[in-house]
Amino acid sequence: MRAWINGLTAALLVGVVIGLMLTPDGRAWLRHPTLLLGGGANASASPTPEARPEVEAVAPAATPAAPGPMGAPASLRAAAADGTLRIGVFGDSMADGLWTALYRDLDGEAGVEVIKFSEVSTGLSRYDYVDIQAKTAGQIAGQPIDVAVILFGTNDAQGIELDGTVHAFGTPGWRAAYARRVDDLVTLLRSRGVAVYWVGLPKMKRESFDEKMRLINEVVGGRMRALNVPYIETTSVTAGPDGGYEAYLPESPGGRPRLMRAHDGIHMTMAGYLRIAAPVAERLRADAGLDQTAAGG
Repeated sequence: MRAWINGLTAALLVGVVIGLMLTPDGRAWLRHPTLLLGGGANASASPTPEARPEVEAVAPAATPAAPGPMGAPASLRAAAADGTLRIGVFGDSMADGLWTALYRDLDGEAGVEVIKFSEVSTGLSRYDYVDIQAKTAGQIAGQPIDVAVILFGTNDAQGIELDGTVHAFGTPGWRAAYARRVDDLVTLLRSRGVAVYWVGLPKMKRESFDEKMRLINEVVGGRMRALNVPYIETTSVTAGPDGGYEAYLPESPGGRPRLMRAHDGIHMTMAGYLRIAAPVAERLRADAGLDQTAAGG
């Protein structure tokens, strides 16, 4: 079974590269491997078309939309009991790796299905490039799900245009605009009866980029608390004992260190993705009652 999954992962990667070679944008990404992996390693490198000139916000963004009803664990337990628990993974290339790890952890367990909706070089900042709100609406209309696991951010350290104003990254206007897009995405999913789980960004190698990702985690984490959405942080499980970046970490307490990070200092190896997926899978198992189902079986 593990050999089949590894073959599936390799085939997926080959398919992505071939698809990119057949498109002009894809060939550009292949010439810049960091962008292919999700981009955003520095503020001047954007995985999307050239950004519009940024101007400081004159007025704050609109108040974030109110959330809809939350998908309760009871609904997950009912779906799992029926053997039809469908988990969708949304986000950028970091979420691609998270999907692979969750697939290995959960797919087929007690009728669980883990579905990939993530796409490389996407994010919540540039809806003029890919409108994630509209894209997600179309995806879940074509493939209904019970749970959404979301991981965005590696491409989002750039300006956001909202209501005719471009808000520079990190400004109060940007924070409000980003929070609004986060809220809108959660509201959309909840309105379709989907339970939402948001996964935070891991520790990054380059300090200046890590600061940007910490800011995004701060905004998203705050919104998840306000919306009563489970937020699963990954910084603590991807940092060393002193809280700094570490490429090698032990797979278990006292175990031998293993390479967890890709060379770009942003993405993970397969061992690293399994590391950040573990607390996500644990939370989903608990909320859906999968551990009890397995014990009862």
